[in-house]
Amino acid sequence: MLGYDDKRNFFRMMVNSPCQIEINDEESSRTLHSVCKDISATGMSLEVEEPSIELGTQVKVSIDSNSSQIPSLSALATVVRCEPESDSSCIIGVEISEMN
Repeated sequence: MLGYDDKRNFFRMMVNSPCQIEINDEESSRTLHSVCKDISATGMSLEVEEPSIELGTQVKVSIDSNSSQIPSLSALATVVRCEPESDSSCIIGVEISEMN
């Protein structure tokens, strides 16, 4: 559980769920397979198989549900943080702007 030192407005839920990220930037349009590490009401942390994703990049995140009782998630978001995880992957933080 998060403590008061975290300074977040919403608690984050650890999910570690496979997801897809669609990126439409100046370089190209591409879909990346990734893992949603955690999610809150306003953002997500995603592990992506890319060395880096530029801050401000608009992405569409899709998380499929394996349960008929839990709907799939689709969200438009903006990359607000990018930290290298290895030579070929990074952890990005995204701010959700629209949830479908």
